This record gives sequence, structure tokens and C-alpha cells, in this order.
Amino acid sequence: MTKTTKTTIDLYAWPTPNAHKISIMLEETGLQYNTIPVNIGQGDQFKPEFLKISPNNKMPALVDHDGPDGQTMTVFESGAILMYLAEKTGKFMPKDPEGYYTTLQWLMWQMAGFGPMLGQAHHFRIYAPERVQYAYDRYTNEAQRLYKVLDNRLAQGAYLASDQYTIADMAVYPWALHAEKQGVDLSTLPNVQRWMDAIGARPAVQAGLKLLEEFKRPAGQTMTDQERENMFGKKQYAAR
Repeated sequence: MTKTTKTTIDLYAWPTPNAHKISIMLEETGLQYNTIPVNIGQGDQFKPEFLKISPNNKMPALVDHDGPDGQTMTVFESGAILMYLAEKTGKFMPKDPEGYYTTLQWLMWQMAGFGPMLGQAHHFRIYAPERVQYAYDRYTNEAQRLYKVLDNRLAQGAYLASDQYTIADMAVYPWALHAEKQGVDLSTLPNVQRWMDAIGARPAVQAGLKLLEEFKRPAGQTMTDQERENMFGKKQYAAR
């Protein structure tokens, strides 16, 4: 959902799982925000003005014009943005040490493993120009392992931080929406499926998933050669 109201928060994003983490958090907290599209197929992530905000040429990134002490604050990396917004609002991050560090552990699990490995599974299963069986099997197997870790954790409580819905859940959920493309059958993971249903029923989550929906690629439409180059080609690795 593109926001056009006058606000103090600018979200630089494209409709991807990492960006949906942030739009969900913003909707959950009730913060007003403007969405600035970063079309990664067209190469917007390499523009000098965006690199000043996100030097790793990745979105999402956030600019809060009313940050600490009223100063403008720029934050890149989705996990860092979630933590920043949790501190700013005092929401969705437990205050007690056990809850805080439990949430932090599962947020780091998503950032270091669940997201990157599922991204690789998605790439080699869907986008690779030819099937590389070793990579296909390696990342599919790792995706299935990670989902089992998630299912085991959710057998212990309603959410990743036990009984509290937190930024850890917001980080993991958008990636799990694509389980089938990652080679995972959610019907074999009852705890994950129960958790997915509960989170998906939240109005703020539904609103957050509408982020820039008008730009989503229609089902069945393939990438152009230029889009593929901008997302997966040599331009990614050029010195800047």
C-alpha cells in the first residue's frame, strides 16, 4: 500500500519479504509512513542517492526525520530497522531480559539463516537459468531443515518468543509465505501452519502485505533480460 500522507518516516522498499517485514511493523505500530519505491528490476538500488541511504545497495531502508533527539536517522538492514522501530515505539520487543534475548535470538536466526538460505533455495529452484542439481538439492534440503527448526520451536509456544508476538515473528512470516517455492510442504508442519494462520489473520499484517502491490509481477510473467541483469548479473558486484 503506497502511503502519500505527510509523515516523518520514509520507507524505501519494493514488494519483497524483507520489505514486508517493515511494512508489517509500521502497520502494527500505527506509525504513518511514506513509501518510496526502489525498483530493483530497473536498478534503482544502484543509484547514488539510494546508496547514501543504503550503502549495501539493498532495500528496505528507512529514514526517520524525527529520530532520536529530533534528528534525522537513517537505518538500513531489515533486522536493524525492526529493532529501531521497536525501540522508537516501545512495542513488540519484550522488556524482560529473557523475552528480549529470546526475541533477539530468533530475529538473528532469521537474518542469518532462514532468510538467506530460503532466498538461495528460491533462486536455484525458480530463477537459475539452468538447473544445478547440487545447489538445488543443497538449498532445498536446508530450507526443509530450517522449517523443521521453526516447527519445533512453535511446538513450545504460540509465537517465537513463546507467548508474545514480536518483531521476530514479523521477520520470519513473510519468508514463510513462499514455502512451496522453497520446496517445503507446510501440511507436514502443523505448528508452522497454525502460526501462519494466526499471524495472517492480523489486520495490520494484511495491510502490510499490500506494500506496493501495484508493482508486483503478475503470476507467470517472466523477467526481462535487463531485470535479470540488474538483480542477478555482474552489476551486483561492481565496485562503488
